[in-house]
Amino acid sequence: MKAIIHASKNGPEGLMYTDVTDRQPGHDEVRVKLKAAGLNHRDLFLMADRAANDAPLILGSDGAGVIEAVGASVPTSLVGTDVIINPCIGWENTHHVPLVPAILGGPSDGTFAESVIIPVQNAVSKPAYLSWEEAGVLPLSALTAYRALFTRGQLQQGEHVLIPGIGGGVATYAMLKALAAGARVTVTSRSEAKSQAALAHGANHAFDSHSEWKESMNGDTVDLVLDSIGPATFDKYFDILKPNGRIVTFGASSGDRVEIPLRSIFFPQISIIGTSMGSGEEFAAMLQFMERHALHPIIDSVFPLQDTPQAFHRMQQGAQLGNIGIRIG
Repeated sequence: MKAIIHASKNGPEGLMYTDVTDRQPGHDEVRVKLKAAGLNHRDLFLMADRAANDAPLILGSDGAGVIEAVGASVPTSLVGTDVIINPCIGWENTHHVPLVPAILGGPSDGTFAESVIIPVQNAVSKPAYLSWEEAGVLPLSALTAYRALFTRGQLQQGEHVLIPGIGGGVATYAMLKALAAGARVTVTSRSEAKSQAALAHGANHAFDSHSEWKESMNGDTVDLVLDSIGPATFDKYFDILKPNGRIVTFGASSGDRVEIPLRSIFFPQISIIGTSMGSGEEFAAMLQFMERHALHPIIDSVFPLQDTPQAFHRMQQGAQLGNIGIRIG
């Protein structure tokens, strides 16, 4: 089969479109013939950390397609089923959080290929209202946003949520879901075009990330901040959080270390909450939420499989609003 593999060089320069050997699914596994896949910033982080002598790897955590073969103990009646892939392997129960969740596409081969082998429980019936491209870009970002907002952030109708750095998949899914849940949404961006696009998709307020946040908020405050940025913006959150507010953090695009004035936490009783990915139960709940509210992913662009390196070039530029998809079948 054709696939995009990463080998020989770190970064996107190590991506190659080539032939790889097909495998057969094992016990409790299925092979999915992929129709579409999606990019995540996780892929960039993995490529940056890989060494020249590492074994070739097929990246990609997101995907959707049709089950074409099943392994031992899996009913043959599943062949031909349209599925969307839950990329979090081995995490079914929401409350039984693994120390390090296993994610498709590193270290196991992922979805930038014509087919992928996954555990049968990770092949979830595809919502019929979604196109293949929409289903292909949905899984990891939408799951992360759902858990961050509702399981960890406990967002309630009428609350005010701030999403810094609107543009990527998790942020755009979080915006759409929070609005659907009846929350007010404020976003920040360094790009006026992204701010205007967010407002066009329903955000209530948008301002420049480099501005004075208190002034840009016009005296307003928020109940919940979804942080994927880290030190570049973290200290600003305490200026615009309500007492008893929450910061849910799931990324560190500007670095791993932050300095926090403790009085800014304990006097207003702020909660700082970590989250990452989500469980099989949350994946099912996320799909139900999206279908109930007829939410569609915001797709920035779609590239054919052989042009995956160009797709990553667009992601590196940071120009996208929403998800970048890969068309396969």
